[in-house]
Amino acid sequence: MPEVRRLLAVLSTTVLLAGCTASPEPPRTPPTGPAPVVSGPATTLRVLAGSELADMQPILDEAAKATGVTVQLDLIGSLEGAERVATGGADGKYDALWFSSNRYLETLPEAKQRLGNATRIMGSPVVLGVRPATAQRLGWTAGTATWKDIAAAAGRGELTFAMTDPATSNTGFSALVAVASALDGSGRALDAAAIDRVAAPLTGFFSGQRITAGSSGWLTDAFLGRMAGTDPGPAVDGLITYEASLLELNSSGKLSEQLTVIRPGDGVVSADYPLTLLTSAPTGARDAHERLTAYLRGRVAQEQIVARTWRRPGTTGVALPSDLPAAPVELSFPDTRAAIEALLTAYQDRLRRPSRTVYVLDVSGSMAKDGRLKQLKAALEGLTGVNTSLTGEHCRFRSREEVILLPFSSRPAAPQRYTVDAAAPQPSRDLLRAAAGRLRAGGDTAVYDSLLAAYREIDGAADRNRFASIVLMTDGESNRGRVLADFEKQVRQRPATAEPVPVFPVLFGEAAEGQMRRVATVSGGELWDARRGGDLTKTFCQIRGYQ
Repeated sequence: MPEVRRLLAVLSTTVLLAGCTASPEPPRTPPTGPAPVVSGPATTLRVLAGSELADMQPILDEAAKATGVTVQLDLIGSLEGAERVATGGADGKYDALWFSSNRYLETLPEAKQRLGNATRIMGSPVVLGVRPATAQRLGWTAGTATWKDIAAAAGRGELTFAMTDPATSNTGFSALVAVASALDGSGRALDAAAIDRVAAPLTGFFSGQRITAGSSGWLTDAFLGRMAGTDPGPAVDGLITYEASLLELNSSGKLSEQLTVIRPGDGVVSADYPLTLLTSAPTGARDAHERLTAYLRGRVAQEQIVARTWRRPGTTGVALPSDLPAAPVELSFPDTRAAIEALLTAYQDRLRRPSRTVYVLDVSGSMAKDGRLKQLKAALEGLTGVNTSLTGEHCRFRSREEVILLPFSSRPAAPQRYTVDAAAPQPSRDLLRAAAGRLRAGGDTAVYDSLLAAYREIDGAADRNRFASIVLMTDGESNRGRVLADFEKQVRQRPATAEPVPVFPVLFGEAAEGQMRRVATVSGGELWDARRGGDLTKTFCQIRGYQ
């Protein structure tokens, strides 16, 4: 996960909007009253959980008092969590899983056999929030539109939006499934043939995507940063995420104008948050799971979940808040791994706007020690199709992607440009792997000269209809050429119409953390940390969700 969560940008957003913030929705009052008696011996339940469930901790603390079950959450991304379960990495280390959904896991035979009793706790559909002016312009002020309407507006250039990467985040994948299913209109679960039938309107839909991310939290921060002008780039019209996240955002006071929540009339894909026992869990954990789920599905806990997290109840008989309409129609989810993989591959290689990524790579003399250069080469090679793991398959360089390697030491070297061929992508990746293998260490460290050279590469490109980003990997402080202040000045002087170029610095070795954090903040990027036993290959793979 990123080393920082864009704290400075969010604080700036709050300050800038404080004087012009619309009246937020009133907070929901958590209920009080007796909870069900489900107590038992003190037990710790070790749970591998989706990262968005951190907000459940206060309710879990109350559950511990009532049940004796202390929940130890270990938060992880959706795809990485699925791989850990499927490979047996969760066996013995965890007693239960708590992700937004088990649907993907159930298509993996290796994972499905490890899933025990699953109990639905709550829910939240993936929907669209749009700015009021956009809703007015498109005639959506009543919150009534369909995914077909949304795709058509994006295809006409009338709607821009932020959405997470479907390969790394459940919200992005749920949106991809929902839009594709709605466009197909058959009422059946998607298959490969259906994906081909709706490819053209899906491509139009994704032409409106302006911000991508590997996590919903970072995506929301980036959306807010664009609205407030604290991040480079124009504001976008909409944000695709959980309904609960949009309602919480509207109530937070961070917005100058509340978003209009569009619950598409042709259906949604929802998170149902099943708390799932692992088949490897010991007997004591099974009893703890039963007590905990009984408490969480009780009326008091369900009402607390609705009030505190803005999610929908997981049981019947719990009244919805007056401002929350009935649940939207639920669309069918693909029921085979082949269909899911076909949809993800189509998204990455055909449907989405392609990427242009510059890898600014420190090959100064210090990279020759402690196997650092070897680790860098391995991290790059892991993106060239040789990593056949579940996560590795989705972080490879994509068809149509332009990849620029810019190694540097005392000065930036000549850029090495590669475009992954759409018809035969693997030979292009092989060339990139060979280029990584030729990297050699020596010389000083000109970080900022090299970063600015990367910006020139991007700004000088003829094809601007791409997601542009820079990955900066360095193991030391800059000691040649321009300094941080020069970089900040140059970035701020870029034309307002210039494509935003977030920088993702990767800390390695003795890299200057404060300076790299500043680089990330100024550019609208994020700081990643591969020091102290960090895995550079894993970090490079995780960054792919933001490119």
